[in-house]
Amino acid sequence: MVFISPAKAQRKLAQSIRARRLNLELTQEGLAERSGVALSTLRKYEQKGVISLNSFLKLLSVVGGLEELVTSLEPPKINFKTIDDVLKENDNVAKRQRGRKK
Repeated sequence: MVFISPAKAQRKLAQSIRARRLNLELTQEGLAERSGVALSTLRKYEQKGVISLNSFLKLLSVVGGLEELVTSLEPPKINFKTIDDVLKENDNVAKRQRGRKK
């Protein structure tokens, strides 16, 4: 697993949004208008990488990537090799659910 700091991740995400914007031949003004994100917020984001989650998702909905982001955060699917693996996982799920009801 590769570790990246939150600050570095923010900068990389901002760079990605900017690159997508430029690939679509959108100005900052155009992206701000289409996304509903204030122009000043978009400018600050592209410079510093800081933005609210809501505004970030609005930007992604225009430049693309929202669907990929959502699916990338889904829990991994378990590939069972035997029926014992299935039964073990069912037992683990039941234990977790009982633990939440306390």
